[in-house]
Amino acid sequence: MTEDGFVYLDEALPGARWDAKYPGPDNFMGRPAAGYRVNRVVLTRKAASALAQARERLRGEKLDIFVFDAYRPARAVADFCSWAADASDTKRKSIHYPNTDKSELIPQGYIASMSTHSRGSAIDLTLCDPDGRLLDMGGIFDFMDPLSWHGTPLVNEVQTQNREKLRHTMLSCGFEDYEREWWHYRLADEPYPHTYFDFEID
Repeated sequence: MTEDGFVYLDEALPGARWDAKYPGPDNFMGRPAAGYRVNRVVLTRKAASALAQARERLRGEKLDIFVFDAYRPARAVADFCSWAADASDTKRKSIHYPNTDKSELIPQGYIASMSTHSRGSAIDLTLCDPDGRLLDMGGIFDFMDPLSWHGTPLVNEVQTQNREKLRHTMLSCGFEDYEREWWHYRLADEPYPHTYFDFEID
């Protein structure tokens, strides 16, 4: 990855934890997505700098970030849309969208035809403890259901507090949330607001 203005998460934030979901089968498609060649996370340098501020704020509470995805090649977004159009492929339905018809994943805003991730400053993440154990958010990453919405009454008090801790931290460091995904944040002052990149992550 040599794109100017971008950096690997592990190089920009030493010690940061991640598990990139789209290079492998542990995602809503059950297979690797186009454009992901390695289990690494890429993001703009500006987003990485803001994320470093978030980590610093969390350090006092003995917490850290755990990242699932950031920059997403445009070809991966197209791959998601092609998968969404294939009504026969529902092998991960019970895990990621048990209560949502696959044909509704795009109309309901769970899959985008053009993703902010392809601009490089959107990040999917959660919180973890110093040993890397994920905090209980009341639902998994990429769970396409009202359970994942901010402010849902479907999660308990501890789960709500954990979501709000992540949200407050990210908003205080210049990110904006997405009402239907507790894990998704986008840098408000993103450096490439009109550019959708398609270089591979390798």
